[in-house]
Amino acid sequence: MTEPRKKTVSSPYIHRLQRRHFLLFDVAPILGTIAAFAFLAVRPFGVVEFALLAGMWLVTGLGITVGYHRLFTHRTFKAGPGVVVALAVLGSMAGQGPVLSWVALHRRHHEYSDRAGDPHSPNLSGPGWRGALRGLAHSHFLWMRRHEYPNVVHYAPDLIRDRLLVRVSRLYYWWVGLGLLVPTVLGGLLTLSWTGAVAGLLWGGFARIFLLEHIVWAINSFLHRVGTRPYDSRENSRNGGIFALVTLGESWHNNHHAFPESPSFGLDWYRPDPGYWLIVALRRCGLAWDLKNPSADRVAAKRLS
Repeated sequence: MTEPRKKTVSSPYIHRLQRRHFLLFDVAPILGTIAAFAFLAVRPFGVVEFALLAGMWLVTGLGITVGYHRLFTHRTFKAGPGVVVALAVLGSMAGQGPVLSWVALHRRHHEYSDRAGDPHSPNLSGPGWRGALRGLAHSHFLWMRRHEYPNVVHYAPDLIRDRLLVRVSRLYYWWVGLGLLVPTVLGGLLTLSWTGAVAGLLWGGFARIFLLEHIVWAINSFLHRVGTRPYDSRENSRNGGIFALVTLGESWHNNHHAFPESPSFGLDWYRPDPGYWLIVALRRCGLAWDLKNPSADRVAAKRLS
């Protein structure tokens, strides 16, 4: 009789990789953002800097929510190879981990959400305000320093069979580098100056990674503690509708946990969900199909009175 497959892997080598990733892509963007503000003494923040910050935040944020989250993790729709590669590359540029690792972590989060085994729950650090603060710090930032690594073979066997996606995942560090290079080159070309290139790197690169990371991490931390809860789900997920646009639809978090197979996190047309708007646009262009939106009856059945 064969032993059951391990769900997590823990070793000194993996923990060294986690610490390296934490320093490079979680701590370094903080330092880069500080440098961006310091560089204001050399070059003021202007239209070019804003355009690079906002543009790179938008495309990499859509790579995370539409690609990493809705397509690769939950398979809420189908798309052709071109869209798959584009979303995987844009998501990789966000610096939040290779697509296979991100998917495995998020699938484990859904399996154990707010219970022992959840890699980033804010609700497992003890009672009282001290426990709440420890939980928020853990779930928002500190958990990434060292954690059990979910076995990709167990959590993402469907992605491992996709050779194209595996190839993109293996080039993760190159895609992060590309995400820094693009705003640097654009900043230099648009301003025809070295200061524009440096500003592009700092604002469109490091500050953009910092901004997007903390937006995504706030979903894991604050929206498992505060917000509205219109639907029945197994954990403490909450909605924060006021943040729907800046999170590209991710802040409809209780909706998502109640209906993880849905490409629409807002569920209703009047709830802003830019990630879903992109999926609908791709469908109208023939580039996405088989959207798995829940029926009205199923949505009504899960609504809490």
